[in-house]
Amino acid sequence: MMIRVLTYTVLFLFAVQVAHAQDQRIGFIDSDVIMQNMPEYSGIEQRLNLLSDNWQNEIREMESEIEELERDFEAREILFTDEVRQQRLAEIENLKQQRDRYVEEKFGPEGEYFRTQEELLEPIQRQIFDALTRVATRNNYDFVFDRAQETRFLFTRQEWNLTERVMLEMGLDVELTRN
Repeated sequence: MMIRVLTYTVLFLFAVQVAHAQDQRIGFIDSDVIMQNMPEYSGIEQRLNLLSDNWQNEIREMESEIEELERDFEAREILFTDEVRQQRLAEIENLKQQRDRYVEEKFGPEGEYFRTQEELLEPIQRQIFDALTRVATRNNYDFVFDRAQETRFLFTRQEWNLTERVMLEMGLDVELTRN
């Protein structure tokens, strides 16, 4: 008898959950499309590219210096005393370590590039989030996913795409995305 009551209770709760799940509205946006249509994003992208290019040039210069010292060392190694040989190898190794530290400092997970990117993109992401929140609240969406991030959809019905609504909420030109 107790098992039967427990079974009916579980089935009832499951049926309630299924019924509730059918009432939920789910939508998605593509934040990459939204950002590409924001005028301020292209300026940020240019700033980040300029920073990255400058740092890449500095890294290439460091690598050229290291390669030149290595070629010089290989060409003259037999002429060096053990002391000079060790000194030159230490100098080359020191330059390699400096280069590696520089790369980590600029492009590592906690590097300057990602900090700057985060700092510059935060206001834009906040605008998108605020507009999305208004659209989702006004249209009673329970969940909204960002298609541009790690979430991958194998199938999406276009009617649930909120990208254009969010862009309209932000005052962006929707016609650019339709071409």
